[in-house]
Amino acid sequence: MLRRTSVSGLIFDIGNYLFLAAMALVTLLPFVHIAAGSFATAEEVLGSKFLLFPKTFSLEAYRFIFSEPTLLRSIGATAWITIAGTAINMAMTALMAYPLSRNIKGKRPIMALIVFTLLFSGGMIPSFFVVKGLGLLNMYWALWLPVAINPFYLIILINFFRQLPIDYEESAKMDGGSDPYILWKIIIPLSLPAMATFSLFYAVTHWNTFFNAIIYINDSAKWPIQVLLRQIVIMSSGGIGDVSYSTEAQYVVPPQTIKMAVIVVATLPIIAVYPFLQKYFAQGMLLGSVKG
Repeated sequence: MLRRTSVSGLIFDIGNYLFLAAMALVTLLPFVHIAAGSFATAEEVLGSKFLLFPKTFSLEAYRFIFSEPTLLRSIGATAWITIAGTAINMAMTALMAYPLSRNIKGKRPIMALIVFTLLFSGGMIPSFFVVKGLGLLNMYWALWLPVAINPFYLIILINFFRQLPIDYEESAKMDGGSDPYILWKIIIPLSLPAMATFSLFYAVTHWNTFFNAIIYINDSAKWPIQVLLRQIVIMSSGGIGDVSYSTEAQYVVPPQTIKMAVIVVATLPIIAVYPFLQKYFAQGMLLGSVKG
């Protein structure tokens, strides 16, 4: 059966599509400009204020940044921070969400403390002294442990676990299954949409870690890619991180092109992961926030 649409409704739909397309284009243009600038020649970058498509493709910026070990080392450090940090986040969040989704003793005061952390925090200086007192300075644990559990994600995951059918859990307990067994074999497989969604959120947070890395990581060999990008912006006329280059190299590969190439390299991996989790993304967000 065909749906009848009035003229005013059709005009509204067309206008809505055009508006959304314009907003998407405005959002996309900066990324196109950065990507185009990273592949452009030095003359084009220096002679154009806003470049959308290079006339001559050049890979000099990418050859230059990959010719030094600094960038590859930072990418490796960021990958390790992201993978290990996301695993810690999901393990800690799931282990805390599962018992709190059931009727356990002391549940109400624990939930009150969790909600309290959404409104108040110790602040930067107390957090630094705690990390320093634990001997975690210049260690990746300083980037993992203080943010091991996001209270907002935890509350949503608790609500998600509450919605799961209790029949499977009761059957497993009658067969002698322990709580860790039930969590790993029943709850987690039934919660893949939510787990995938929060894994993506945690991974993006770790990949873009910047401020905590500046505070806690002083060794340049352990810098993640975002801190290296900051160094490139600050020291673009002198070098990449702890690597310097000559005036002749600056002319062949201008600092603007180097910045754009590093931004592309830093952004592309996390964008490439999203399509694999997209099918779980919307489902996990909707199911995890239905009930209170």
